[in-house]
Amino acid sequence: NHIRPYAFAASAIAAFISPLIFGAMADRHASPVAVLRGLSLTTAAVMILTATAIKLQAGAWIVLLLIQLHALCSSPTWSISSTIVFARLTDARKEFGPIRAMATIGWMAGCLLISLLNADTSTLAILCGSGSWLIVFCLTFFMPAAAPKVPKHLTWHERMGLDALTLLKIRDHRVVFITTVLFSIPLAAFYPYAPPHLRQLGLDNTSAWMSLGQVPEIFAMFALGALLVKWRLKWIFAMGLAFGVLRFAFSAMNTQFWLLLGVLLHGASYTFVFITAQIYLDQRVDSAWRARAQALLSVVNSGMGNLLGYLGTGWWFAAATRDQVTRWPLFWGVLSAICGAILVFFLIAYRGRGGQNLT
Repeated sequence: NHIRPYAFAASAIAAFISPLIFGAMADRHASPVAVLRGLSLTTAAVMILTATAIKLQAGAWIVLLLIQLHALCSSPTWSISSTIVFARLTDARKEFGPIRAMATIGWMAGCLLISLLNADTSTLAILCGSGSWLIVFCLTFFMPAAAPKVPKHLTWHERMGLDALTLLKIRDHRVVFITTVLFSIPLAAFYPYAPPHLRQLGLDNTSAWMSLGQVPEIFAMFALGALLVKWRLKWIFAMGLAFGVLRFAFSAMNTQFWLLLGVLLHGASYTFVFITAQIYLDQRVDSAWRARAQALLSVVNSGMGNLLGYLGTGWWFAAATRDQVTRWPLFWGVLSAICGAILVFFLIAYRGRGGQNLT
């Protein structure tokens, strides 16, 4: 338990390093499919090593080192996979949501499988994850892989993908990035602390209960295409942020019913903020920059936001716990207030151009 915040923070540390590097590679050096293939195989291998180390009680710091290596390999795969999908869509606003919903269904199936195998707290869960990555590795051989045009001269700054930071010069881009990174901070508390809260209220098999959050997420993703055509981006984002406020407010009620209702809102909140941000970048950024734009989004959210979130909410969890008793209403209530402040910031700061485009 004492290394839990650091284990979750490993993904955030990795997200500062690898997404931009591999995103630049996918834009300029190798096919995104080839990059994904190598990363998925390496991720699977590291997960097997991690499970073995835990089984052999190799020690907390060795396990943490392997978790960090796993994070370095897996963190770029989200943005690279999105780039591969976006490149094959005719209208990302209408098509990406339903396709992304398939990934959510896979996530739910994985959670249910882990609970059915009673593997919620065992290394079997890690081995199942490794098997999933091996399946991804095999599937990449069935994807068309076109290598990008490689520029003759690249600076170190460009090879690292740091030139993507120029995207932040545009006000609306900057507001979207800042909003998502701020929202990632309280969001980070959901994954490590909702499961023990569920167990404390008598709801075991936490992986299955947590998967309930993906049910409205699927509906939200199918609805996203129609919303993006009819609504301004500002109000879709605002709806997702408002769901985040309610998610933690319901959890603060500290009963089975209200906590599960908060879990249910998680998926819709995630979709209307983070998936909308991905589509926004695909629509508003030149095609030559899209892998790096998605990578930068991954860096600020999974990197900066999650690092601050896992460490900050870990500190807040310890502060809200006295004599091994967590004051859940206080813990979740403060996080709800933070989400409310982020909602106010976005409503004030974002301008947009109006109309039916992503503006």
